[in-house]
Amino acid sequence: MNEIKVFCPATIANLSCGFDVLGLCLDNVGDEMIIRKTEEKGIKITKIEGATLPLETEKNVAGVALLAMLEATKPDFGFEIEIYKHIKAGSGIGSSAASSAGAVFGANELLRNPFTRKELVQFAMQGEKLASGNAHADNVAPALLGGFTLVRSSNPLDIIKIKSPDLLYATVIHPQIELKTSDARSVLKQNVSLKSAITQWGNVGGLIAGLYTEDYDLIGRSLHDEIVEPLRSVLIPGFDLIKKAAYESGALGSGISGSGPSIFALSKGKENAQNIAKAMCAVYDEIHLPYEIHVCKVNDEGMRVL
Repeated sequence: MNEIKVFCPATIANLSCGFDVLGLCLDNVGDEMIIRKTEEKGIKITKIEGATLPLETEKNVAGVALLAMLEATKPDFGFEIEIYKHIKAGSGIGSSAASSAGAVFGANELLRNPFTRKELVQFAMQGEKLASGNAHADNVAPALLGGFTLVRSSNPLDIIKIKSPDLLYATVIHPQIELKTSDARSVLKQNVSLKSAITQWGNVGGLIAGLYTEDYDLIGRSLHDEIVEPLRSVLIPGFDLIKKAAYESGALGSGISGSGPSIFALSKGKENAQNIAKAMCAVYDEIHLPYEIHVCKVNDEGMRVL
């Protein structure tokens, strides 16, 4: 096999209480990439559609991630990459992660899978480092592994995949503004109170327990962010109104997707998720703010070959 086309799914990171350690994979939103072998060594990005992003390998997250992987494998050939973006940069649903993870996943297939999906995370993280200044795994891990993922440790890397409860749906609304991850990180405090930390630990534990036991009420009670959301929510137009509308329409919980500006809600069943979508849309229609809306099941597979 000399060429491969892959689907690179969008993701929701943090999930309110799990800053930099929790994420989930979305089912029907994502980019596509074509990766092919070349006789000439090295990496060339030959086409990007759907976004204005650098073609230079060292300036593109897909190129940087794949460079890290090639350093470990040293093949006697190179790769060309075509990127077809459907996830907008700065949307908060893992645009850079989709490209970073897609590049290493596709190349790994062409190399006959020397690495497991979990092992690919360490290379994809280098693309995230270029995008945000921080090599975090909370988007690339669910993109590669599917389902929910918990990053127990980044050094050494220790990732646990958690299967999603069958009836769990995500609704995500993206106001048409760009919020860079690096800017969203700049508003965060480096220290938190012990009281806030204890509350956050309880919610992380509760969310993990709720996923394993399929206790939807416990999942909802645990989707609370004591530390990050109060600081970042002011950067997102209509955030409190969107969150209120989601709860009133049956959401288990709601919060900022990744670093924003997208806002997510989790719910039990597709009908609830669609009702939440209508309520969220009504808020932005009222304030005349353009948006995109997505209703998705949790994707338990992650990256896939098209």
